[in-house]
Amino acid sequence: MTEREPSEEYLEGYSEILTRVCATRRSLTREEREALRSRGERAAEAGIGLRALVRAHLSAAQRVRPGLPQSAAEHLLSAVEQAVDAFAAGHERAQHLAMRQEEAARREFIDDLLYGRSDLGRIAERAERFGLLLSHAHAVAVAQGAEPYDDGYTVSRTVESSLFARFGNRRILLTTKDGRLICIAPADEPDVLAHFAKQAYAATDGGQVAIGRAHPGAGGVVHSYEEALNALDLAARMDLNDPVLHAADLLVYPVLTRDRQAMADLVRTVLGPLQQARGGAKPLLDTLTAYFDTGCVTAQAARRLSLSVRAMTYRLDRIHRLTGADPGDPVQRYTLQTAAVGARLLDWPDQAL
Repeated sequence: MTEREPSEEYLEGYSEILTRVCATRRSLTREEREALRSRGERAAEAGIGLRALVRAHLSAAQRVRPGLPQSAAEHLLSAVEQAVDAFAAGHERAQHLAMRQEEAARREFIDDLLYGRSDLGRIAERAERFGLLLSHAHAVAVAQGAEPYDDGYTVSRTVESSLFARFGNRRILLTTKDGRLICIAPADEPDVLAHFAKQAYAATDGGQVAIGRAHPGAGGVVHSYEEALNALDLAARMDLNDPVLHAADLLVYPVLTRDRQAMADLVRTVLGPLQQARGGAKPLLDTLTAYFDTGCVTAQAARRLSLSVRAMTYRLDRIHRLTGADPGDPVQRYTLQTAAVGARLLDWPDQAL
């Protein structure tokens, strides 16, 4: 694409300014500088590049030079320098303002998109400006690390560079929200979110990434985003340390807590007796969690808790005596495991039920 050539309106009065300044060997006045800045702003708003404008100013100065006396011509270079500097300052000022306005519009769109605070039809119209076709299904991935990240941070730029270097413009939206990295991609491009997760995990020095399920429409983006956030919250409560979490793999947990009162009753009834143990319920609850997480392998669970197998067996027997449920019995094990999961979801026994 050839660079657009500036029209004469952006050079209006420039030759006259050079002639006057060279004749008197003075600096540009405040009014002259401001006039040049204003023309620079208008040129930027018209989409004319600064390189073409500087070239036009130099060409105009060359046409002025033959008509100047020798003594005045010696001042021409200084006059051109001052004039071009003022014009460029106006051009850059307009560019910076446009960038701030564009970023404000983008941020407003992202807030509306992720929180559903605007008419969904209007959001869909605005989405095309930012590369999304919300008539299609999308999935959202959210990455968080040890510290918050914003759009201009090195971590954000590193992930963005890697993502777009590999996939180019595939209607991907990469942004930040509340200190987290967010990637929105079409549902038929699963490799995009997989690559984002890999790069974000590396860039955040071992952070965690959650990927929501794909859903159609503008409301689907909100749904997928909330699923990803809920997965990260669940990971924190359940000590899930996997680098990448898929909301589809964690659907059992929302089901278990859908009736919070029923789950609280189960935890109190089944695990409440553990509070009678020396040291309270927490050590024995950790024992159950390790036992179930290791597939009910006593030796492996003991190593996870830094216990001897004998101490681990004693704790399991103690749980059996207090609760009346045997962790080794397949039927009773299910009740204990469900109650143990519920306890972690409800933060029991730290939080009263």
